This record gives sequence, structure tokens and C-alpha cells, in this order.
Amino acid sequence: MDCYTANWNPLGDSAFYRKYELYSMDWDLKEELRDCLVAAAPYGGPIALLRNPWRKEKAASVRPVLEIYSASGLPLASLLWKSGPVVSLGWSAEEELLCVQEDGGVLVYGLHGDFRRHFSMGNEVLQNRVLDARIFHTEFGSGVAILTGAHRFTLSANVSDLKLRRMPEVPGLQGAPTCWTALCQDRVAHILLAVGPDLYLLDQSACSAVTPFGLAPGVSSFLQMAVSFTYRHLALFTDTGYIWMGTASLKEKLCEFNCNIRAPPKQMVWCSRPRSKERAVVVAWERRLMVVGDAPESIQFVLDEDSYLVPELDGVRIFSRSTHEFLHEVPVASEEIFKIASMAPGALLLEAQKEYEKESQKADEYLREIQELGQLTQAVQQCIEAAGHEHRPDMQKSLLRAASFGKCFLDRFPPDSFVRMCQDLRVLNAIRDYHIGIPLTYSQYKQLTIQVLLDRLVLRRLYPLAIQICEYLRLPEVQGVSRILAHWACYKVQQKDVSDEDVARAINQKLGDTPGVSYSDIAARAYGCGRTELAIKLLEYEPRSGEQVPLLLKMKRSKLALSKAIESGDTDLVFTVLLHLKNELNRGDFFMTLRNQPMALSLYRQFCKHQELETLKDLYNQDDNHQELGSFHIRASYAAEERIEGRVAALQTAADAFYKAKNEFAAKATEDQMRLLRLQRRLEDELGGRFLDLSLHDTVTTLILGGHNKRAEQLARDFRIPDKRLWWLKLTALADLEDWEELEKFSKSKKSPIGYLPFVEICMKQHNKYEAKKYASRVGPEQKVKALLLVGDVAQAADVAIEHRNEAELSLVLSHCTGATDGATADKIQRARAQAQKK
Repeated sequence: MDCYTANWNPLGDSAFYRKYELYSMDWDLKEELRDCLVAAAPYGGPIALLRNPWRKEKAASVRPVLEIYSASGLPLASLLWKSGPVVSLGWSAEEELLCVQEDGGVLVYGLHGDFRRHFSMGNEVLQNRVLDARIFHTEFGSGVAILTGAHRFTLSANVSDLKLRRMPEVPGLQGAPTCWTALCQDRVAHILLAVGPDLYLLDQSACSAVTPFGLAPGVSSFLQMAVSFTYRHLALFTDTGYIWMGTASLKEKLCEFNCNIRAPPKQMVWCSRPRSKERAVVVAWERRLMVVGDAPESIQFVLDEDSYLVPELDGVRIFSRSTHEFLHEVPVASEEIFKIASMAPGALLLEAQKEYEKESQKADEYLREIQELGQLTQAVQQCIEAAGHEHRPDMQKSLLRAASFGKCFLDRFPPDSFVRMCQDLRVLNAIRDYHIGIPLTYSQYKQLTIQVLLDRLVLRRLYPLAIQICEYLRLPEVQGVSRILAHWACYKVQQKDVSDEDVARAINQKLGDTPGVSYSDIAARAYGCGRTELAIKLLEYEPRSGEQVPLLLKMKRSKLALSKAIESGDTDLVFTVLLHLKNELNRGDFFMTLRNQPMALSLYRQFCKHQELETLKDLYNQDDNHQELGSFHIRASYAAEERIEGRVAALQTAADAFYKAKNEFAAKATEDQMRLLRLQRRLEDELGGRFLDLSLHDTVTTLILGGHNKRAEQLARDFRIPDKRLWWLKLTALADLEDWEELEKFSKSKKSPIGYLPFVEICMKQHNKYEAKKYASRVGPEQKVKALLLVGDVAQAADVAIEHRNEAELSLVLSHCTGATDGATADKIQRARAQAQKK
């Protein structure tokens, strides 16, 4: 155990720091790191080097080389830089490389050197050039801050949603600041800069002078500043050799350390783990590395070669030409277990397990000691937690074996934490492998989440490993394997050396009907790569027509899109394609396409009926559909024409179309309508009132109501209205006028073709019982009972029904016998029925 703690270095009395090797780098660098622009992504991310940058001593004809490596030094990409001079490199949260050029342009590259996009930091930056740049990360995304040649700052807090902010000017600033950095306070990005002994904080609206609380006097310049990984703390290196550490607001001082070195450091970064009370800063010079904190002494390391520091959530990565190391504070669980002469529960449990393997009785002694103190549960938890913070698999196994050993003596210890830790360590050991090169710690892994880790494996095209992790952790298929297979397919379509047929077949064999996989998305990627035929083949496997059609339209395969939309039976989808075709094709080709698709033609006609009547007419003309053309002109005569002449002309056109369609009835009816319109106009001119647009029956009724009976009769003769219908119209109109005298004359003019019962009904409807009785006596025998009942003469109706000996009439009369007054009538009917039954 004492050998295990050999690389532990105490920082005061409260914390130990250790530095261990992650990888032995084998990347065969041809130049020193000091001669390169360097950028390393956090969370065990890749390293970018821009070799041979623009220097005065370098030949202008030599183009630099941009190279991207994994954290283990394996090459991922290499490309000759053909753009302008680069000022700074940095990685976004999505592991995209941002290359900030001198002209203010930012080029974005993928992990494998593929160009993604380009954006500019504005005209002011272009005019004044870029002196320095910082890439920083906030909760909103990755940002870029620019210092221009005019000593002004411009930043964007999120490059994915570019919104440039020009920061306020620093009063009296004549030269570049000695150091500066980007801060994120209250969810807003700020700039903190040093000008000699003064510090200025730039926010959205103002420039404020700030002073660190408790700073030692005598400072004439700030040489370096560092912000913690979470933006909560700030460190300042002064020209007096003092390092001030405090909160990012500068209102609280944590500690101050005199390193006795006045030379400005190459780098200064924070090194602290989450929820730790110890705050430490790592400062690097050419050949010296120093860890300082709230302690009188520091930890110092000798650097044998050029090194670069990468701040992490829980420590600092340090890489050079030959090695890649990790420096961090020893976690509490590990410290309690492995500290020399430790009597912590976890330490005793680990010793008990080792003695048990040796078959020594000491195992029982250690175990009893833990149990007597009631700390066995705590001991198991300590061993599980410490195993998570170990990098070496043999130490992980030793601690987990101890935890498993201790669990056997506990009745109700929940196994979830132990099982989860075993799963997490297996995943971490897999991605830490040299050929994968993602040296995540347990804390970083939990912060990053498994979904983001899978995304990063997919970015590195490590599809088999990502799928194995999903299957091992039993992640839902839609979130795990399906999503990864979809990414694999999108990568597969970019392999242009393989034929379209082979690629489509390989993708379908691999994916099949996997839930959560969208073939349309894969086809869209293929189309984006210029492989249209491959995209069409992939769309054949897409079961959802709603996903097929939009991409086919985008690929200008509109006729195929129309066929797919019709097959789907989705009318909205068909309408979408039709409107697209209408705008894409000329009128003739569009109509010819519709003629080959009857369903589409029918739907388009329905659309035109409501939206484009002239287009509908053209469709009927092209198809020689005279029947529908006639109907169209009839509707148009009412919808569009207001002048009588125009309406008659439209109806004449409709009649001609009906004759061509050999529809004699429709043609004759249309001609009658034209004749009626002319007559109604003449009636309006001669009699006044409103006649236009009335039906033939309403016109007759209106004439009768106006007292123009002869005109009404003449109109009935002209249009051959049957006598029965005319009598009904006249009867109804005179009753509405309550012209009972004229109604009586009309009833006596000749024998009624409709009988006299309607007269009784109409009079009773107008509540005129007196007039109704006049016509009840004239009603024929077959309707006599009904007429008498209408006028309320139940007794006489009973006599007639008894006389007729009609059972239906007797039942009808009986149903109208209500109350005491009709009792005798009801008895009479019952007696009549009884006599009929005896006979």
C-alpha cells in the first residue's frame, strides 16, 4: 500500500495530488509543441495541432499542416491548410474544431478533418484584424471572443446561433491588454482584461473597473489569468510572483500564494474536483510545473519537454511529445482507504479481503472490528466509490472484490450501486483503451452522460463499440442501437467507391425494420452527398409515404412523388405534390401528368372548384367533358355574373355544352331558365318588386300574392305547370293573404283537381274554422271523416264512419274522443263495432 501512495504529493494537510500516465504518446511529431498552435478538447477529447504556423522566420511559401489526433496520439485527420493565417484553435462542445483566422473568419471542421461550415465575426473584425481569440464553453453552447487590432472585443456566446456582440470600449486603452479571458456570470458572457495594474470587466452595456478583494500591494501588472472549469473561481498571476485565487466576481478571496517566480507562465489552469473544499491552481513554465493552493508549500514537477495543459472537470491533463498524464486531487474515498496506517472502514475491508484470499484468520479479525463499529455498510460504499476513481483495472478489481466480500455479511445492502459501478467501469475501461483514446474519469463520465459518450463514439466512427455498449447497458433500442445504426448508415452513403446498389442493399440488410430508424433521413444524407439514385433506392425501404414525398420533391422527382402520395391514400399529401407540380411544370405538361393519374385529377378538380375556377374550365375543355363544362357555366352564371345579359349568355353557353354532351333534358331545362330570367326581368320592369332569382313556383306565388292572378295563370300555361301544382300554389297564396272570398270563388271556378280536403287543412292552419267547415261538406266520402275531425265535428265524423263501416275510420274517430263530451260518441262507436262483430 505504501508503494501505491508513492506518487501522492501533499498540498498542505488537507489534500493529496497525484499524477499518473494515461498514454505513452506515439504520434511522431516533427516539431515542438511550442512551434504549433495547440487545442485539446475537454472530457478526454481530441488534440489539434497546426504545424508550421505563420511566423516571420518561416518561409511564406510553406503551407502549414493541420493535424488531429486522439488523446492517445492516434492520427484522426491531416490536411494541408489552404486558407488564411490562423490566430487561434479551439474545440466546441460538440467536438468541432474552430479555426479563428486573422481576418475574423471562423472555419469549422469535423473530427476527421471534414469541412463543416464557415462564419464571420463581423465587418469591424475584418477591417481591424484579429490580435487574439478565445474559445469558451457556457451552458448555452460554445462561444468565441475576439480581440481586434483596434483593441476592441467582439464575442458570440453560441456559435450555433451566431449573435455578435460588440463589447464596450475600455477608456484610454492604447495597446493590447497584458492578459484577458472570457467569463460567464449570471448566464451572460463577459470579458475580464488587465491593463497594467488595473482590471476591467466588460458586460453588455458598460466597462467597469474592478479590484480583487484582498490583493497584496505592489502589483504593477497582471501577467496571466485563469477561470475554473465551472466559471466560479478566478486566479490571477501578478508581476510580483503572487497568485491571487478567489471567486470569479472578485469579491471574495480564497487564498494567495507567492511562487517567487516573476516570469510569466506559459499556462495557468485550475485543478480541483467537484465538491472539494480544496482549491488549487496548476502553473506551467518551460520546464517547471507547480501546483499551488491554500498551503505555504507547493507541489513541483520537472517537465522534461514541452507540455500543454488541458483543464478538466476534476483535474488537469498534461501531454507532451512522449506522454499524456493526468493530475488531480486524490478523492476522499481513495485517500481514506490507501493512506498509510489508515484505519478507515474501507481500508480494513480491503485488508480483510486480501487476508481471506491468503486463507488467513486475520480476515475474520478485520471483519469483526468493522462490524463491531457498525461501519460495514460504509466500508462497502467506500470501496465501490474508490474503485470508480481508479485508472488501473487491477486496482478496480481489488476494490470491487473487497466490496463484494463485505456485501456477503450484510443482510439488506442494495446491490444497485455495486452493479452500476461494475457496468460503468467496464464502459470506461473500454473507451480508455489506447486504440479508442478517450481517457474519461468516472466524474467526467457521469457529467457527460452515456448518451453524449455514445455520440462521441459515433463521431469517431466506432460503431461496433457503441453498439456493444448499448447492448451491455440494455439501453432502449430507439435511444441506443437504432440511433447508432442510423449514424452508421449515414456514414455508409458517403463511401463513393461502392456502387449505389451495393450500399442500399448493405444498409437494408443491416437495418431491416429496426424501430426508430428513418430511411428518409439516410436518403437525405445520400442526396446531400450528390447520390440521388442511391437516395431513391433507400426511399423504397421507407414505409412512411409522408417521409418519402418531401425528399422526392426536393430531388425534383415530382412524378415519382405523386405516385407515392397516391399510393399512400393521404389526400393532403397528394395536394402538396400537385401544388408543387403546378409551380414546377408548364400548363400543358401539368395537365398531361394529371390525365395519367385519375385520382390526382379528381382531387385537383375538387381543389379548383373552390380555388381556381378558370383552371377547372381549362381541364374540362382539354378533356372535352361537355357535361361538366355545362354544369360549370351554370354555376358561373350565378357566382360571377350580376348583369342579366351576362347570366343569360353563360346559360346559353351551358345549354350548348349540354347539347354537345347529348343531354337533352339538361339543355331544355337551361333554356327554360333563360326564358324565366327574361320574363322575371320584364315583370320587375312592369310590376316592380323582386322577381329575379326566384324559382318558377315562387314567381307564380309572388304574382298571386300581388293580386296578378291572370299573369300567374299565363305564366303557368307558358311553362306548362300542371293544374294540381297550380291549384296548390294558388290555395297556399290566397290563404296566406287571408283572402277568403277570393279563395271561395277560386274553389267554385271549376272542380278542384286536388280535392277539397287541402282547403280544409289550409284554413285550419290559418286558424279559420268557419271557412274550413264550408269546404268540409264538399269533401268526398273517402276523406269525409278526416275533414270532419279537422273541423272538430267528432259526432258527425262518427256517424259517417259507422255508416261506412270502415274499421280504420272508426279507430281514427275513437282516438279523437277525449273528455266527457265525447263519451256518448265513443259508446256509439263501440256498439257499432259489437254489432258488426255479431253479424
